[in-house]
Amino acid sequence: MLERENKPMKQVILGTAGHIDHGKTSLIRALTGIDTDRLKEEKLRGITIELGFAHMEMPGGERLGIVDVPGHEKFVKHMVAGATGIDLVALVIAADEGIMPQTREHMEICELLRVKKGLVVLTKIDLVDDADWLEMVREDIAAYLKGTFLDGCEIIAVSAVTGEGLDDLKKSLVRLFSEVEAKSSEGSFRLPVDRVFTMRGFGTVITGTSISGRLQIGDPVVIYPNGLKSKVRGIQVHGNDVQEVLPGQRTAVNLQGMERALIERGDVLASAGSLIPSHMIDVELELLRSAPRPLKHRAKIRFHTGTAEHLATIILLDREELKPGENTFVQVRLDKPTAVLRGDRFVLRSYSPVRTIGGGTVLNPLPRKHKGPAKREAAKALERLFKSPEPDIIFWHLQDAGWAGLAEAELRIRTNVAQKLLEKTLQQFTSTRKVVLYDKENRRLIHPDALEEMKSAIITILAGYHGRFPLKPGMSKEEIPALLSKPVEGKVYNFVLRQLVETGQIAQEMEWVRLTTHKVALTRDEETIRQIIEKAFLQSGLQPPFFRDIASGLPGTPKQHQEVLDWMLAKGIIVKTKDDIYFHTASMSELQNRLVGWLKEHGEMTTPQFKEMTGASRKYTIPLLEYFDAQKVTIRVGEVRKLRGA
Repeated sequence: MLERENKPMKQVILGTAGHIDHGKTSLIRALTGIDTDRLKEEKLRGITIELGFAHMEMPGGERLGIVDVPGHEKFVKHMVAGATGIDLVALVIAADEGIMPQTREHMEICELLRVKKGLVVLTKIDLVDDADWLEMVREDIAAYLKGTFLDGCEIIAVSAVTGEGLDDLKKSLVRLFSEVEAKSSEGSFRLPVDRVFTMRGFGTVITGTSISGRLQIGDPVVIYPNGLKSKVRGIQVHGNDVQEVLPGQRTAVNLQGMERALIERGDVLASAGSLIPSHMIDVELELLRSAPRPLKHRAKIRFHTGTAEHLATIILLDREELKPGENTFVQVRLDKPTAVLRGDRFVLRSYSPVRTIGGGTVLNPLPRKHKGPAKREAAKALERLFKSPEPDIIFWHLQDAGWAGLAEAELRIRTNVAQKLLEKTLQQFTSTRKVVLYDKENRRLIHPDALEEMKSAIITILAGYHGRFPLKPGMSKEEIPALLSKPVEGKVYNFVLRQLVETGQIAQEMEWVRLTTHKVALTRDEETIRQIIEKAFLQSGLQPPFFRDIASGLPGTPKQHQEVLDWMLAKGIIVKTKDDIYFHTASMSELQNRLVGWLKEHGEMTTPQFKEMTGASRKYTIPLLEYFDAQKVTIRVGEVRKLRGA
């Protein structure tokens, strides 16, 4: 293969459109010398079945990429795939037949995909001797194109057999080429896959039209929606090896270590981390005037985007049916996930019989499921997304994320806003506190309203807890998230706690959290209970009774007994070693001093020696030894205890 450096020139793709047997493939062959029918079946049947590709030299060394699409009604889905990424269309109409069904359907598809420029090529003029007929066909075409993007375009008569009109066509294509604006190479690379094959000695190769970003040899890539990871082994543009591919180029990419069977048409080759697959998409939908019937809520349809076709269910958000010629906002629920971005165009075709009925624009590639009364609110939100400028769209997504917040990387996928504009907008939002950056390391952001809701919820939970357990010093920090009405991510939870501490609304002591207004004070009855409990443990020394035995003789309720006991534990008046065994802190301090003194003098102590020191039964000595181990006073080495760190 020849080496050729890919210069950063303008990249333009021309797509054909038109009815079967109107001469699209013959026209391309006459223009470029390239036969786009490569399949044996195509040559035997004389019709185009699959997408074909060619190119045409432009002045200055630039090339016009050409996509040849099938004209047969059975292969319209291939036509939709081929129309992805095209800048210009050549609407091919045979002079001897004029406008036919697939002429109309292909034209509707081009309009739905927002192709902006093109021309009409009136082919097979060598078969028409009647000048009046030819003029009538021209008039019919001009009338049909009124109000479309091809309204007033050139209609160039040609013959692929005699060559008549080809020079005029080439001149017109050069002019149209010059009128197409150069594409920006900013953003992540995306290429919808339209072919997959294996080349001996190279492995798996995919082809498609690159629609954004840059791709270089050696770049890591992902095949979406399945998330298959690979690396670029080689790149070709129009059959020539290149180091880099830019937007708008017909491209073949050789993938490293990738099985051919794992990839199919409709997948998207993209930069790693640039897309997130979803089973649901929120869109603006236009139902064609030519649609044979209204589109009903929950109708089954065929959803085409990029080179993919999916079966899907239409969820109408603000009505029960959409009439031909109307627009609305809907949720598309797909039979399997796809990976799209805001602004992507799509085409809808009816489930059966199959025909093009509408299309529109992706507004939210990662929506939540809309149901019940919330559907109408979702429709209003989508109208905002449809009409708003990009900074407002960024803000809407951060607001919509609620307590979960959003990472900047995911926000970029949800909004499909250029990186520079996204960074500038977020800087403005954070500096004015319209948005809070709560996790600098992972660039996670949250709307201030969500933070205030969380704070209010935490304060309410703590107030309720203090009301139920007035003698407890606070609530475990780990318990609170489980009681919140919505899931909360760890870092934003800690961020909210820190803010509540800084504003003096809560206090955090070790693992305990409390309202700053919460003060623990025993009532007269509770103070009586405390004195009885403390006296019992203080007098019993290292052979205390079980608490249940003490509680049986206490005044008040079992709830009060437990609350006072918990309060004494929190205050450090008593110590719990195991199960229902408690000791007074004074007894434990005195024992710890004796234990440390013994170990400093003798180095180690056996269990019998410890039992002799305490004068207590084994029921108490084992829990006491394990307590001092847990407090890191002692360490067990075989059958003896030693001072930890000695």
